[in-house]
Amino acid sequence: MIPNPENLHLAFRKAARGKQDRPEVIAFREDFEANIRKLREQLLQNEPDVGHYRFFYVRDPKPRHICAASFPERVLHHAIMNIFEPVLESYAIYDSYACRKDKGVHKALKKAQTYSGNYLWYLKLDIRKYFDSIDHGIMIHLISRRIKDRKLILLFQTLLETYHTEHGKGVPIGNLISQHLANFYLGYFDHWIKEERRIQPYLRYMDDFIVFGQDKSYLKLELEYIREFLREKLSLELKDNIQLNRCSRGIPFLGCRVFPDRILLSPRSRQRFSKKFREYENNLIIGKWSWEELARHTGPLIEFTKAADSKGLRRHIIHRFGVLS
Repeated sequence: MIPNPENLHLAFRKAARGKQDRPEVIAFREDFEANIRKLREQLLQNEPDVGHYRFFYVRDPKPRHICAASFPERVLHHAIMNIFEPVLESYAIYDSYACRKDKGVHKALKKAQTYSGNYLWYLKLDIRKYFDSIDHGIMIHLISRRIKDRKLILLFQTLLETYHTEHGKGVPIGNLISQHLANFYLGYFDHWIKEERRIQPYLRYMDDFIVFGQDKSYLKLELEYIREFLREKLSLELKDNIQLNRCSRGIPFLGCRVFPDRILLSPRSRQRFSKKFREYENNLIIGKWSWEELARHTGPLIEFTKAADSKGLRRHIIHRFGVLS
């Protein structure tokens, strides 16, 4: 199924979306049929040409080491996910919000707000160096429990082997496959929380997750079970910044502070919005970006702030720094 020409054509369209003017996309399109045929033959022979990464750092807001795959590899990633994503979706619990259609940051924040209005206490946790800590062997074991296609399992194994932070550990930040697999890896934890611990008020966005309860001592006890499970079953460690507090004081989550009656942008998110907006508008003024490029970048920036009660902030920043003000 993955090597089917129709699937590879669809994968190209997804990989090229919004990037039609990029040199690597233009180069691929110029010899389109030959490049598609090459990808197809590599897949049929179980010899994908992968591991051609470009590395760079971004600070958004904290420093991240980004690993960008070559464009043909990105087409391959989309071709795989066209087939594998429904498998991941069927395994995901309802309150997992990253890398899923009709989920995302806005819905995760709204669900956190709903839970905060129904429970007195929250326990917020995240994983230390999550992407760097993902164990390849455990990942392949988890994948093999969901699919029985040996060729596809070997393909995932080949992809995992192209990158490591230490022997048998780590997936790169910045790749489509990595994002989906990283979200899937903690799906095992999601099911344990729901089915073994029988905790209903729980939600997760990638490696940020929150458990709610009416009693502080109950959450402190669950913390020890969680720590042990993550360490023994997934070879993961929690960050030290464990947050156990009353919901009425606000939950720091996904760049916001969530209260039972409102969602506010965090001070860092407010600063980031202002800085990025001015930077993007300046790129238009100096001729670095076209109007289309400006719209492509400012759209997601503004959309993120809409998850919070931030209409006044948006109006102020756009009025003060917008090119049309």
